[in-house]
Amino acid sequence: MKKNIIPQALSVSKEERKKMNKHNSFLILLTGFSGSGKSTIADALDVHFCEQGIRSVVLDGDNLRNGLNRDLNFSPASRSENLRRVGEVSKLFVDTGIITIASFVAPYVKDRDHIKNIMGSENYFEIFVSTSIEECERRDVKGLYAKVRKGEIKNFTGIDAPYEKPTNPDMEINTENKEISRIVEAIVLKLNDKIKL
Repeated sequence: MKKNIIPQALSVSKEERKKMNKHNSFLILLTGFSGSGKSTIADALDVHFCEQGIRSVVLDGDNLRNGLNRDLNFSPASRSENLRRVGEVSKLFVDTGIITIASFVAPYVKDRDHIKNIMGSENYFEIFVSTSIEECERRDVKGLYAKVRKGEIKNFTGIDAPYEKPTNPDMEINTENKEISRIVEAIVLKLNDKIKL
């Protein structure tokens, strides 16, 4: 079957789209525990880019699991498939000249590496949101940790399922006692040269 699939050559290149947008495109992957601040950072970054006339899109874990990935559960195999799809969708956006901000727990090194391979290392920027599991549980913004402690949720990352910390992320951020505006400022400063054509 695969031998009969022939990719369609497209006339408008990624380089032409970047010139039209007046900025580079790449994937920003935010990884960390549930409640670490990933989605808040992703949204604030998106707002900043919009205000600067930079085309961006947010892919959020919960949002994708309500649509594209709703057929998946939280087994290791489903988590890997979830992130494979994220990588492929991110590549489509990046190839159309859009900075893509993906906010996912992404607990396994092999899955984050797979996304990096899909994107190409030059199109990949990994941010480890290293907020402690204790702080994430204290916040419990979605009420998930309380459900875990009651036994209503199994295989929850950081409690009864593993999280493999990035050993060499492009950036590490701990959100405890930090204003979101300062966090966004630090990320944008780090990305400045990558964004510019």
